[in-house]
Amino acid sequence: MVWRVLADFRSYRRLFYAQVVALAGTGLATVALALLAYDLAPGRAGQVVGTALTIKMLAYVGAGPLLTAALARAPRRAVLVGSDAVRALAVACLPLVDQVWQVYVLIAVLQCASAAFTPTFQAVIPELVDDRGYTSALALSRLAYDLEALASPLLAALLLVLVPFDGLFALTALGFTVSGVLVATTALPARSPASQSPRRAAASWRVFATDRRLMALMALNMAVAVATALVLVDTVVFVRSHLGGTDTGVALMLACFGAGSMLVALALGALVDRFGTRALMLTGPAVATAGAAATVLGWTLAPGPAVLGAGWAVLGAGWAVLGAGCALVSAPTGRLLREAAPEGALAGVFAAQFALSHACFLLTYPLAGWAGNLDPILLLGGAGTLTGMCALAAAGLWRPSPVAADRAATVEDR
Repeated sequence: MVWRVLADFRSYRRLFYAQVVALAGTGLATVALALLAYDLAPGRAGQVVGTALTIKMLAYVGAGPLLTAALARAPRRAVLVGSDAVRALAVACLPLVDQVWQVYVLIAVLQCASAAFTPTFQAVIPELVDDRGYTSALALSRLAYDLEALASPLLAALLLVLVPFDGLFALTALGFTVSGVLVATTALPARSPASQSPRRAAASWRVFATDRRLMALMALNMAVAVATALVLVDTVVFVRSHLGGTDTGVALMLACFGAGSMLVALALGALVDRFGTRALMLTGPAVATAGAAATVLGWTLAPGPAVLGAGWAVLGAGWAVLGAGCALVSAPTGRLLREAAPEGALAGVFAAQFALSHACFLLTYPLAGWAGNLDPILLLGGAGTLTGMCALAAAGLWRPSPVAADRAATVEDR
């Protein structure tokens, strides 16, 4: 069971709790930000939120590798706790603003701190657990993100009955503070001398241009970004415009996507043991492509809510398959990065992956927004085609090593 790692590794357990608390706060802040935008600019709240999310992605893409290089010599506990402190302060200031530009500045500060925190956090985990535990840790991390996406809007709705939306920012700041305290009281391994080289940390991204496994990972990142953007951006169009549903229907369809991802996360340990990281990750975009194709077929045969809600069933099942396909890529990525990272460069490689994967969303989010006006068949078919192309590119780049092939042949001979 993936939960066993929490009992076996005390230091990891504390960091996992820190991650969960911080993610819960982030989810509350996302809801509160939309309400703040409407309060400051009722006529263009959507533009404000969209700009804030763009700033978030730009901070992730630009700040992650630079901050990792600049902080290469700093103690990791100081980086993590300092990042949490900056995030808590930035969120606590959001209720005090009265101009939209102030929101943008604080969001930039908040997301730059997150861009420093996340790769450092990810690079620490492999040093706290063994190989089997690391697979479970990756699964739990994926579960935490999925649960945040599912539970935070519901939690925010309950809290808004008791407190004004400003209170959600206060709870978010409290979450980051608790995260910082948990990290500060956790025993973390010291950096290796090699990892303290700013030059090595800054140059870690170069391995993505020389290691064919990581070149394939970039194609896989794009496949995940295409499928995720389709779901997050266009679900509201499918539900409200084509199925005649309500906001509750939108939430349910998004939950189907999260449920598919969670199922993969729960089974990750067994899947990695059975099939290996390479086979699992290359299967991800193929599953997403199959899910999009099946949804096209189902939507053609039972469009809209006409046949006893068949349109809802088709969309929900399709979104669950897309969620599973994305998780097959995202959940084991940490194992691949650990295997491919040069000595002392793990944090830099995580930072490069953090930036490159989010750069894909800078392309796919606007594309999904523009394509939302297309016929559903064209939209789903286009997304399936793109993920299929990414699958072929990744498979062509990431071929099994001779050692792995010899092992497979030996097993077959037996």
